[in-house]
Amino acid sequence: MWLRLTKELVLLKLGGSVITEKNKPFTERPDVIKRLVKEIHEARQEKGLKLVVGHGGGSYPHVPAMKFKVNKGVINEKSYEGIARVQDAASRLNRIIVREFIDADENAVSIQLSSCSVAENGRIKEMYLKPVKMLLDFNMLPVIYGDVALDLKKGCCILSTEEALNYLVKSQALKEYKIKRIIICGRVDGVFDGNPEDPSSKLIPVITKKNIGRVKNYLAESSGIDVTGGMAHKVERMLELTRFGIETEIINALKPGYVKRALLGERGLGTIIK
Repeated sequence: MWLRLTKELVLLKLGGSVITEKNKPFTERPDVIKRLVKEIHEARQEKGLKLVVGHGGGSYPHVPAMKFKVNKGVINEKSYEGIARVQDAASRLNRIIVREFIDADENAVSIQLSSCSVAENGRIKEMYLKPVKMLLDFNMLPVIYGDVALDLKKGCCILSTEEALNYLVKSQALKEYKIKRIIICGRVDGVFDGNPEDPSSKLIPVITKKNIGRVKNYLAESSGIDVTGGMAHKVERMLELTRFGIETEIINALKPGYVKRALLGERGLGTIIK
């Protein structure tokens, strides 16, 4: 597959709650993964998209991360086992996702935060991005994912996919690419002013710095096991990028066709952060 050249780059994140059964340890959702990969591949073919795909860990790395309290850093001798087990669990899910992309004729390659980045107090301090740039130059598909990382202050931490995408935008390594849009794919329609499962809750169509104070009162942690901060973390990280002219939209990836429509340029499918 050789796509026509473009310098516009889209960042797409598949939520862990979408690609795994978040309340069932080490359980992926193969039918959902296959459909999403198909939509991404079709959009790439139709529009010639340059794309970085990221995905969450869901019920894979979050289980050992909670058990060993890896998000709190190196706190005892068992923490080192925790680092190894979280890295292993995250990479196992990533191989499932990458294998599906390859089967769909996408030349996908894993990007491991645990081996190419160093954090400081839970934020990426350094990340080696030359391989990502070269993959994009080759019109290949980098697939990054939430992972454990070594931390200069805490010893270790958990890095979310949103943190990685945030760093990609801020880094000078990809400055020649025009990153204008990030699509966050979850299992609800966006950000609500209450519990998304409550029929009386209303979708918040747009979040800006002007209304974020009010929106924060509505944000709740993701359901299931999550050591990365849930919806509040997603919104905060993406709001940081508005000063770079980046627009983010949080959409429901469980609705067939939504991911493809978003990748092809449709707006207003969920909550826009701008």
